[in-house]
Amino acid sequence: MSTREPLPPLSAQRRVRGFTLMELMIAVAVVGILASVAVPSYREHIAASRRTDAKAALLAVAQLMERTYTERGTYAGVTLGNRSTDIYPATSPQGYYTLSIASQDAEGFSLLATRAGAQVGDKCGNYTYNQVGEQNVASATYPAAKCW
Repeated sequence: MSTREPLPPLSAQRRVRGFTLMELMIAVAVVGILASVAVPSYREHIAASRRTDAKAALLAVAQLMERTYTERGTYAGVTLGNRSTDIYPATSPQGYYTLSIASQDAEGFSLLATRAGAQVGDKCGNYTYNQVGEQNVASATYPAAKCW
């Protein structure tokens, strides 16, 4: 004869095996709450890292504008684009901004970096920079101090 103990009832075996529906729903709710906080924060971090594309491009164009002023004595006549006479491409290095010269004359210039591609909805808007080093934003939700 065997000395084995009898098996517990089938209902007791089921309770030990896995998660209840309530436990699963609580876990799903916790993951949902964490995702609702983490995803917007991640997107803002990515947008902020892409803003350096505009800042670096504007500063590079401004440096080339100053070099041109030193050589010619004027800011007038400088262009952006892909021709051999252009001083810089019309897009930022990573392509998140379109660059343009908003105004220029013999004594000054104003540069504009307009959002493009994945940055179109960015809260810092479009960046501006001029010959005296004024850094500003246009069409922005955030103030210039936070964006620059």
